[in-house]
Amino acid sequence: MSGGAGGGWRFAFSRRWLGYLAFAIAFAIACGFLSNWQLARSKEAAAANALVTANFDSTPVPLAQELPSLASYSPKQEWTRVTVTGTYEPDKQLLVRNRPFNGSPGFEVLVPLRTADGSLFIVDRGWVPTGNRTDSPDHVPAAPTGTVTVVARLKASEPAIPGRTAAGDQVGTIQLSVVKQKLGGADVYTGAYGLLDTEDPAPASAPTPTVTAPPTQDEGLHWSYMIQWIIFALIGFFGLGYALVTEYRKRNSDDPAEKARAAERERRRRAKRSDADVEDELLDAAR
Repeated sequence: MSGGAGGGWRFAFSRRWLGYLAFAIAFAIACGFLSNWQLARSKEAAAANALVTANFDSTPVPLAQELPSLASYSPKQEWTRVTVTGTYEPDKQLLVRNRPFNGSPGFEVLVPLRTADGSLFIVDRGWVPTGNRTDSPDHVPAAPTGTVTVVARLKASEPAIPGRTAAGDQVGTIQLSVVKQKLGGADVYTGAYGLLDTEDPAPASAPTPTVTAPPTQDEGLHWSYMIQWIIFALIGFFGLGYALVTEYRKRNSDDPAEKARAAERERRRRAKRSDADVEDELLDAAR
């Protein structure tokens, strides 16, 4: 610790500067938490993308093998392709409200498929636009009649959305417990439903598929934000150090050693001046 009129660095241990240091440390800790949160988000996105990659084009397995009970479902099964054979029950068809597609309002079409054991597996056959005159589709392509083999991708039952309800043959969301009630309490798969991939035999016309390519989550932004928070923490300490050195120089401006260092800094600054800087100074002096 140097002496002199300004007291050297003793001021750095004052309550004021210790408070600044505490604030910088708290700021760095907060930045660390936020950086770690972004890292966790990135890992979640990577895991979700890996899950989609593994399941989206997987070899279809029998529905009963993938979902051994009506309530079975694990998030790791999302997008898994299953195959199920049965008979559609078009008289129990339901329409899901408020399902925009490519910027247009419309509905998704749910048709129960009666399986060999008598249970109902809900198949989302796709999207249809809102009608021109009424709050319902003008036309819904019919599901195939007779025995049909469906390949579908599993999706979890959706949660309820407060205030979103529907009457008649419409539902507010694909909440399978509500769908079960709409179907009169029948044996319905309530853990997951199927997003239609293919039907055999294929119908002459069908609703528009809502998903034709695997969805992906962008991982790049999370990494960028993670690094930014680390940089912010470093900037906080850099700013504290700069302010500390600036005040030291002001407090010790009369100290011979500091005067010598200030002179050396000025000499280096002038040595770094470009020819353009010199020309600008001469022009300013001539005005």
